[in-house]
Amino acid sequence: MKTNDVQLSKFLSLLLRHKPETIGLNLDVNGWANIDELIELSEKRGKHYSHDIIRHIVETNDKKRFIISDDGMRIRANQGHSINVDVELKAMTPPERLYHGTATRFLKNIMAQGLMSGSRQHVHLSADLVTAKKVGMRHGVPVILEVDTLAMADDGMIFFCSENNVWLTEHVKPRYLRQLD
Repeated sequence: MKTNDVQLSKFLSLLLRHKPETIGLNLDVNGWANIDELIELSEKRGKHYSHDIIRHIVETNDKKRFIISDDGMRIRANQGHSINVDVELKAMTPPERLYHGTATRFLKNIMAQGLMSGSRQHVHLSADLVTAKKVGMRHGVPVILEVDTLAMADDGMIFFCSENNVWLTEHVKPRYLRQLD
């Protein structure tokens, strides 16, 4: 992504995942925003979007953070919300193992308390090591944690998979975690 695309993508994340009130944007209960309203309100804040620009950001975002509705009139974030929205996730059986990338500086706390959603609605997990490592590298020296999803599911924990294949759950207790070398 070009620098301007990255800035516009980050602003979309802010609006659709965390603070729509920044520009007075209304999200419905499922997190959808009207694209025309988003364009108009963003323009007043010096952010220049169009339907083509938004479509380009959605299509080229490497993490596939956003989705446009079938009618092309609305947009929402797939996951990662710190605001209360229902992105209509369906409970799914996860693969046998999932992974979480983090930085070594967080490891002691995670191994004591587990993975917690913090300000977000869910803990984010990936099905592959490459993605987990990329996530961990964003925060410092990476470490990969393997999650025993079979044991979690046996204990009644529920998993969801977002539109962009990020696995989500509420909390991962330390007993389900193993640090990979």
